[in-house]
This record gives sequence, C-alpha cells and structure tokens, in this order.
Amino acid sequence: MIGNQVLLDLAILAVILGLAISFAKYRKMHRFFSVMGAAWVVIVDRYVKRLIVANLALGETAELLPGFFRLRRVHNYGAAWSSLSGARWLLIIITAVGLGVMAWLFFKIVRHPLGVWSLALVIGGGVGNLIDRVKLGYVVDMLETEFINFPVFNVADIFVTCGAFAAAVYYLKYFEKCDAKNWENIESKDKKNGTDDPDGGE
Repeated sequence: MIGNQVLLDLAILAVILGLAISFAKYRKMHRFFSVMGAAWVVIVDRYVKRLIVANLALGETAELLPGFFRLRRVHNYGAAWSSLSGARWLLIIITAVGLGVMAWLFFKIVRHPLGVWSLALVIGGGVGNLIDRVKLGYVVDMLETEFINFPVFNVADIFVTCGAFAAAVYYLKYFEKCDAKNWENIESKDKKNGTDDPDGGE
C-alpha cells in the first residue's frame, strides 16, 4: 500500500536525521553531518515524489493516516498557497538566489549547531523543490491534511518549514551571542581590503 510505504520512508528519514544529529553532537562535526542530513532530505523527497507519480494519477487520493492525513497527487505551478502560479523561471531564480545566500551563511557565518542544522534542512528542502521546478516546471505535492483546510504539501516543504522555525529560534536566542562576531569579522576584512586597494576604491 502506497500510504504505508510513504510512512516507512518518512520514518527512515527521521531515524537517519536523529542518528546524524546524535553523531554530530558526539563527534562535534555538525557541519559534516548536517550536509549528509540535507542530502538525505533531498533523496527521500525525490523518492516519495517518484512513488506518488508512479502510483497515483493527478488528483487521485490514497489513505495515509485516516483522520489526519491523506495522499493526493497535486502539481503546484506556484509557491506557497499557489502564489506566483505560472512564474516558473522567476521562482527558479528566487529559489536559487535564496539557496545561494543560505549556503554562504552556512559556510561563512553560522557556527552554532542549531543554526547549522536549521540552514541545512532548509537548503535540503529547497533543493528538492528546485529540482522539480527545473525538470518539470511544477512541484509535486502529495500530503493533504484532513483535520484542517490547508494546502497540499510535500516532504521538502516539511523540512523547509521546520528548518525556518529552527532558524528563527537560533537567530533570536543564539546568533548575537555565538555568531554575530563572524559577520563582523567578514565586514572588517572587507573594509581592510577596500583600504588596501591601490586604486583607492576607484
């Protein structure tokens, strides 16, 4: 049954991410393991989407967790809540630029574990959806809530949302104490390079 397979895939992903976070904490290698975690998000997101496309026709539904979630194959040509629907290349450019900025923050600024993992999850989810937009022109969604009226979403969306929430907590609670100095160091280097410019910045 496709619903059971999707649940199994999500459970495996959750276990892998949990193990990665545990190993990262033990070995103090959050950046390495978070990259591996982001890669698994992309892999499972791609697999679940392929599973849905292979087993459900557009608009067709299947049971997942009765009373809570069902599967429904939907093609989303826009962003959240189908905003910017049809603006394929604009969404691709916006997503690519956003991912580039987050990757820069990930490697250059953020050092706190919560910040590192939050960015990795958002990047992993963003890459999963970007692949759809580039290859298909739309994003395959499949998770539909039964208990509230909410747009259909996918695995990548879950991790983008969770990562964004974690990033907000990180910024409000830890950024100033742990990583603000990294931003200041880069600004100082840029100013120094500008001062050392033999052309005087012209």
